[in-house]
Amino acid sequence: MPLKRVLIWATAATSTAKGVMFSVSVLFFTTVAGISPATVGVGLTIAGAVGVVTAFASGRLCDRFGPRRVLIVAATAQGGALAAYCLTRDAGTFVLVACVAVGAESVERTAHVALLARAFTGPARVGVRAWLRVVDNVSIAAGSGLAAVALVVGSRSAYLAAVLAAAVLTLVALVPLRALPVLVGGGGDRLAEGGPSPLGDRRYLTATALHAVVSVQALLLTVGMPLWVTGHTAAPDVTVAVLLLLNTGLVSILQVWSTRLVGDVPSAGRAVFHGTVLLLAACLCYAAAGYPSGTGFAVALLVAAVVAHSLGEIVSEAGGWELAFEWADPANSGAYQGVSQAGVGIGLAVAPVVVTSAAVGLGPPGWLLLGSMFLAAGAGTRALSARRRVPQLALSAEERSARADGEDNLAGHPAGLAYGADH
Repeated sequence: MPLKRVLIWATAATSTAKGVMFSVSVLFFTTVAGISPATVGVGLTIAGAVGVVTAFASGRLCDRFGPRRVLIVAATAQGGALAAYCLTRDAGTFVLVACVAVGAESVERTAHVALLARAFTGPARVGVRAWLRVVDNVSIAAGSGLAAVALVVGSRSAYLAAVLAAAVLTLVALVPLRALPVLVGGGGDRLAEGGPSPLGDRRYLTATALHAVVSVQALLLTVGMPLWVTGHTAAPDVTVAVLLLLNTGLVSILQVWSTRLVGDVPSAGRAVFHGTVLLLAACLCYAAAGYPSGTGFAVALLVAAVVAHSLGEIVSEAGGWELAFEWADPANSGAYQGVSQAGVGIGLAVAPVVVTSAAVGLGPPGWLLLGSMFLAAGAGTRALSARRRVPQLALSAEERSARADGEDNLAGHPAGLAYGADH
């Protein structure tokens, strides 16, 4: 089975499970497992911190044992943890299981990216990653639809069935994952050891920190926008659902297209900057929607905000992916991608506090502050990418052969046909 098809099927299964859990998890923990809301919040915060650590550490594991093996172990652990939620009845067990579930999910994300870094080269990596993100978004929406059945029924059995379905879907992903090809001959799917550490690469660490700032934008849509719309604008509450659907549709349609904007480091830096300009425009529209106005005008401003937000999101993401791949040393790609994913994890971990404190707490000036923060990070990324590039180490014959095989696997894939050898 071609590599791209394996990753698409595995992503579809795990992301559908993720959509189910997004919709029912909090209600399941509080009504079925009997965990207090405060304990759920603390437990998930601890689990998020564990996820940042495992995202970083799993990069080293991918270099040592190969991303294929790490993916299989992570999917197994995550599926088992989701099933274990059904047996959780006390706070201590909940925190432990949540740490395993979130930690395994972080390991899985890092291993996915490390696999792309090894299997493809040039634009193909960003192209395939864009396709996987589209599959991720669509599958999460499908999982949310499945979870709606449990929410409508509202019984203990319905919630248990939903969580068990998520566990089964996660384990189903093992079927295509086990079909992943061994990418490097001789030594299994390991990479050669001895590459430089990303912790000593100041350029990569700086780019990761800047991308972590930009990644805060993800919580604008799921945390900031709903609170802002329902509490500070004249728009009806149902507007929140419409705006979320609009974002999902735009990302699904345009994410692959956005990879045409990046083909090298300078173009990636420009893409990140242009994306943050759009994020600033989105924040200004969000802020304007909070001033006294008619319902129609507020809704129009919010629609404009989400369109700008969605475009800024996909363009800045494409640029960030390209830089994370291009600036990673090929002899130690797993460790580099582990640092990149840990940076994103940190950004997402602090995002709820940043978004609620600024956008909701300060009102329009807070939205302006957030937009300026994104723009500053984008400008810093563009300046960093404009510096003279340091040549990467030459790939070994085995690595060149492995990446050539990965590109062959892309033959016939729409991203490969449209964008050549991107990602």
